Amino acid sequence: MRKLSDKQWDILQPLLPRQDFSKGGKPRSNDKKTVEGILWILTTGAQWSELPPKYGSSVTCWRRFTQWKKQGVWKDIWQKLLVILDKQEKLTWEIAYLDGTFASAKKGGKK
Repeated sequence: MRKLSDKQWDILQPLLPRQDFSKGGKPRSNDKKTVEGILWILTTGAQWSELPPKYGSSVTCWRRFTQWKKQGVWKDIWQKLLVILDKQEKLTWEIAYLDGTFASAKKGGKK
């Protein structure tokens, strides 16, 4: 996994929640390194415990990933990237793919 370029980080950084120091506390671990760790997990499919040390704590990466998911941060990033790619005409809106989950019918159900 490559590191995020400065240009990529400039897009992502403003979309990440800022740390609230109103109640004190120490600065959290480096956001860029944490995001790179999260991306490493997502691209490799590895377990969190297999995260290489260069990305920091696997617990920190997992915690931040889940917190940001609950806060809608990943959705905001996705939407921002869609806008950027659309402006650069790198998206083909005429073609779309949907992902679906299929569940088998229970035996004995109505036909």
